[in-house]
Amino acid sequence: MKNLSQLLLIAVFLLFSTVSFAQSSSKDENRIMLTSWVPPTIEGMPKIARKNLQNKLKQVVTKNGLGGSPYNTRFIVSANVAVMSKDILPGPPPMHAYNLDITLYIGDGFEGTVFASETISVKGVGTNENKAYISALKRISPKNPEIQAFVKTGKEKIIQYYKDNCDLIIKAANTLADQQKYRAAIFKLSAIPSACEECYVKAMNAIKPIFQKQINLECKKKLQKATGIWNASQDMAAAEEAGAMLASINPDAACASQARSLSNKIAAKVKQIDAREWKYTVKDQQQKSERIAAIRAIGVAYGKGPKANVTYKSLW
Repeated sequence: MKNLSQLLLIAVFLLFSTVSFAQSSSKDENRIMLTSWVPPTIEGMPKIARKNLQNKLKQVVTKNGLGGSPYNTRFIVSANVAVMSKDILPGPPPMHAYNLDITLYIGDGFEGTVFASETISVKGVGTNENKAYISALKRISPKNPEIQAFVKTGKEKIIQYYKDNCDLIIKAANTLADQQKYRAAIFKLSAIPSACEECYVKAMNAIKPIFQKQINLECKKKLQKATGIWNASQDMAAAEEAGAMLASINPDAACASQARSLSNKIAAKVKQIDAREWKYTVKDQQQKSERIAAIRAIGVAYGKGPKANVTYKSLW
């Protein structure tokens, strides 16, 4: 029965990924998640052009079947820009003309390993050097066949990375979990895209016990805090604060029944105080889709947090 339950959870997870996230291409679980990254300094690049280049990189991946990531990932799409020539064209007004060679990269930002690269040449004209530079960057087209082939190669190499390193990734996540770094472990496993089918299924299977430990830990902390708040001052303010905390406890957590008992106790007291109905309740159970969403939320929240920030290596 336990194995059957695990298989059902994996099946529902796959179905949920296909249905719920298909509506938004940037969140499609079948897509490889990339972070667009432009190094702080590229020789000859105006500071104002940096954001423009980063936006272009986002367009390249999202419009070619890869998902942009809202938080740091191991894999990045980056670029280096070389100024091949700068000319002044006669006016009025005189115009600046730039010829740029832009080399795009997809690779492992942690190791600095390149999976795919492509160099394209673009030209731009403007009334000053900054405008000419930005004009050239605007000519990077995600529909360019060479760029499309570049993205396809990068995706294939990333999928191969997961095939080659799946067991090591899961082992590293379990090591984090053994150190009670449950959020970090869930982040590592939930980052594996379902495009890497075999590894994805293994990761989802490995996440279940780690997620259980995480919600058990959260439940214990919230229950202790809510109990302290309520015992200190059994009035409406304490009831509201403690009740909101108890209601946020995952119903699958080990101490959920204790949280439910405290919530009922507070509800009875609230009714004595001013005869109002208690609006905070601890759910009896969680739907599988809610559990999946909760797992996903932990990974995303960790990825956005300061502890997950990383320094990427240049791919050139």
